[in-house]
Amino acid sequence: MQEIDKKIDALKDEMIQKIQELIQIKSVEDSPMEGMPFGKGVDQALRYTLKTAEDMGFRVKYGNGYYGYAEMGEGDEMIAILGHVDVVPEGDSKTWRYSPYGGEIHEGKIYGRGAVDDKGPTIAALYAMKAVKDFGYPLNKRVRLIVGTNEETRWECINKYKDLEETPTCGFTPDSDYPLIFAEKGLLQFQLVCNKARRVLVSGGNAYNSVPDHCTYNFQNNPRVIKVLEELHFDYERDGENVTVLGKGAHSAKSFLGKNAIARLCMALKEAGIETEAINFIAEMVGEDCYAQKIVGNCEDEPSGKLTFNVAKIDLNDEQQMIGVDIRFPVTKRKEDIIQLIKIAAEKYDLVYREVDYLAPLYVPNEHRLVQRLRKVYEEETGLDSTPISSGGATYARAFENFVAFGPTFPGGEKSAHQADEYIEIDTLVKSLKMYTKAIAELAK
Repeated sequence: MQEIDKKIDALKDEMIQKIQELIQIKSVEDSPMEGMPFGKGVDQALRYTLKTAEDMGFRVKYGNGYYGYAEMGEGDEMIAILGHVDVVPEGDSKTWRYSPYGGEIHEGKIYGRGAVDDKGPTIAALYAMKAVKDFGYPLNKRVRLIVGTNEETRWECINKYKDLEETPTCGFTPDSDYPLIFAEKGLLQFQLVCNKARRVLVSGGNAYNSVPDHCTYNFQNNPRVIKVLEELHFDYERDGENVTVLGKGAHSAKSFLGKNAIARLCMALKEAGIETEAINFIAEMVGEDCYAQKIVGNCEDEPSGKLTFNVAKIDLNDEQQMIGVDIRFPVTKRKEDIIQLIKIAAEKYDLVYREVDYLAPLYVPNEHRLVQRLRKVYEEETGLDSTPISSGGATYARAFENFVAFGPTFPGGEKSAHQADEYIEIDTLVKSLKMYTKAIAELAK
């Protein structure tokens, strides 16, 4: 394996350049265009990735704008790596030190939306395939990098792939943490809607899977709102008759790392005497408790931990009130039981439950051969404890049986996905490149 390490070191600069160029493509899902179901930017990012793979000599396929793949090797069985090139919106660009789509390098880190989620790791996996191919390591199975295009929203891309293409035997997604993720909480996204108009204008949130970092209220020169925000020590900006509460973005799966601007604004409005059904629900039943214990109680289990509850979107206007929520629930809990608790709480505020999206939990036991082989790779490469961990993240691993999430964030590493100044350390990329190279070689034996 020392020769593979040398090969990887030789690929480092080329890999970094490709990641920078991919980050510079703004691949936030947009309005569909002919042949581009998720917009021009996403399609451009997909085509760029496939062109890079084709230039490496891999067999590639462009799946009508929904997905693509790069493949090498021969055999009846196929292992797969699942990546994606779409990204969540950047949010308030003023909160970024560096351009969200610049791919800039500062102090050994590549900055930009998608650097860690998931453009950087996807390109690292592609270069891992190149390292195995160039080294001539014997493969008894095919190896396929599957590239998705709307992982951050509705998973239409991977579902289209499943409808039209071959199912892999096993594999991993480089879209979470090391040592590896053997349990992923269930994902449930929904709206709570009230059709009573209250002439209160509030808007905030960009995506269900992000903690909102700003939320705006048209306060019509109400000095009480400003006074309460200052009393609560909530950061805000004022622009004419609009006041915008500032929070801290984070991935919904790690909502405890963020500061929810929607929750903070609703708490302040309630305190200032400005009330609607939606505002009162958020202020009274949720507040800044990202576990929503007033609604679901102490909802947790041993494999995966506590349920998280993220008020991700809000739109209060002259016609209706809408709250958008993302929750991640423990792998041993029942979706139906959780929904019932949410409905009971919402009905007290005349809010109606409408489901938006759902992904069942993932749980691959520690004894599974895939887990054992990836643990072996991790231990040999790092010398660290490889005990599997759980996550609230919803990765592509749950799209197929016999899949887990494997990197790229190492234990103790900062979680910057979905936040301003998202980044990935170059050292982490190189370590992951080596890890993925050896994982491919191990799984394709």
